[in-house]
Amino acid sequence: MSPAVRVCGDVAIAELATLLARYGLTLVSVVSGENIPGSFWRDSEAGLIGATVYAHSDTPLHSVLHETCHYVCMDSIRRRVLHTNAGGDHAEENAVCYLQILLAEHLPALGRERMLADMDAWGYSFRLGSAQRWFEEDAADARDWLHCEQLIDAENNVTWRVRGAN
Repeated sequence: MSPAVRVCGDVAIAELATLLARYGLTLVSVVSGENIPGSFWRDSEAGLIGATVYAHSDTPLHSVLHETCHYVCMDSIRRRVLHTNAGGDHAEENAVCYLQILLAEHLPALGRERMLADMDAWGYSFRLGSAQRWFEEDAADARDWLHCEQLIDAENNVTWRVRGAN
């Protein structure tokens, strides 16, 4: 793991838990060295089972926000049986990446610029070569998807809703 990538231990866990709670999610801290329940990629990557996100203190923040955004963006049928593999199609994955960038602005120790840099450092790949260029120049489809699903408003602000919520 790149030491430059922000991890859960770099932020006040209460702030992160409060952010996730706005979506009805619970953050559970896992003791370092133990397997993270629901982690698709293993190692220090965040896990997702139902409405619970699991993380170590060395879990990258981008991983926690990515799993959070999978929960937010999936339909209610997948959400009800969610365990480890969030699934979803290409359009939804792009929306997840876009939304995690927006959510980073709600964590003072992270922010958009740091999230974009961490995504690049971790190896997220985008057609234009960087997360920032993708976000600024090539993500209209992701933004439109999120707006259509009422997960962001016309000004690009998160609505704190999950897909399919009344």
